[in-house]
Amino acid sequence: MPLIGRLGRGVLRSVERFSNFLRRWRITVTQRSQQSVSASVLPIYGSQATTPEPTLENLTSQLCTQKQFKSPIYKRWCAEIREVPRFHRKQWEFVYILEALERHGMLAEARHGLGFGCGNEPLPAVMAKHGCRVLVTDLDLARAAEQGWRGTSQHVANIEELFAQSRGILDRTKFQEHIAYREVDMNNIPHDLHGQFDFVWSACSLEHLGSLHHGGNFIQESLLCLKPGGVAIHTTEFNLSSDEETCEREMVSLFRGQDIRRILTEAKKKNFDFKTMNFNAGNSTLDNYIDIPPYLADPHLKLIVSGFITTSLGIIIHKPKNCLSSMSSSTL
Repeated sequence: MPLIGRLGRGVLRSVERFSNFLRRWRITVTQRSQQSVSASVLPIYGSQATTPEPTLENLTSQLCTQKQFKSPIYKRWCAEIREVPRFHRKQWEFVYILEALERHGMLAEARHGLGFGCGNEPLPAVMAKHGCRVLVTDLDLARAAEQGWRGTSQHVANIEELFAQSRGILDRTKFQEHIAYREVDMNNIPHDLHGQFDFVWSACSLEHLGSLHHGGNFIQESLLCLKPGGVAIHTTEFNLSSDEETCEREMVSLFRGQDIRRILTEAKKKNFDFKTMNFNAGNSTLDNYIDIPPYLADPHLKLIVSGFITTSLGIIIHKPKNCLSSMSSSTL
C-alpha cells in the first residue's frame, strides 16, 4: 500500500508538471498579445522563411531551433561539456560554438583561442582538452560587481575560479598549462591581442555592452585579434518580432536582422568572409512556445524580452589566409 501511494504521488507530480507546462503555454500566448502588438514572430523568420530550417550538420550563421537539439552532434557536445541535453538556447550556444570551431579545424593542438566575457562557461576546458591554448577574458572585478554579474555567478575573476567551474573536464595540471586568464573590457580590446589568435569567440555577451553600436563595434574589433586563416564565432540575442523596433538599454540590446546584415557587410568590406545568414526560426512545437519571466530551465528556446520575442543567433566570420586587414572598425 505505501508503494502504491508513492507511485500515485509520482504520477500526480508528473500530471502537475505537465499541467503547469500547459498553463504556462496558455499564459504565454495571452501575455504575448497583451504585452505588445509587435510580439509575434515576423513572417520572414517563420511561415514565409525562404531558406530551409538550419541544422548542425550544415552549419552556417543561424538561429536556434528545436530540430537542432535532436542531432547526434548536439548530444555529443553536451557530453563534452558535461550537461544533460535540454531545450535551452544557452546550451545551444555552447554546442554551436564548439561545432563551428571543429568544422574549421580549430579544436586541435597548437591552436590558440581567445574568449570574451567568458564567465563560468565550460568551453575553455573543452577546448584545452582538445589541445588548444586558450586565453579567457572577463570584465574587471569591480565593474562586474557594479553591473551585477558577480551576484548571478556569471563572472570569474581569476584562473582559480575558472578551474573551480570547469566540471572536471580536465585535470588541474593540463588546465593550467593550456588556459590563462586576463581582465579585458570588450569595449576596449587591448592592441597587443591583435593578430595573435587562430579563433575568437563570445557566448551571449555582446548584447550587454551598452548599445547596438557597442555590440557591433566589438565584433569588428574582435576580428582584428585573428591571424590570417582564423575564425570568429559569436552568439547573441536576436529580435524575431521586428526589423525596425527593438530593445536597446545599457544592460541588454536585441539585435535585429538589419543590425546583423550591417555587421556582416562591414566585415566583408574589410575582406573578411562570413557564413551565409539563415534567419529561419523553425516551426516545430517548441519553436512556437514563448517563455516568459520567471523563465523555465527547459524549454527555453524563445522568450519575451521587453515585449519582443527573442532567441539565440550564432554568426561565423572567417579571416582569409591572404587577408592583411588590420584596420580599426568603423562606426556602425
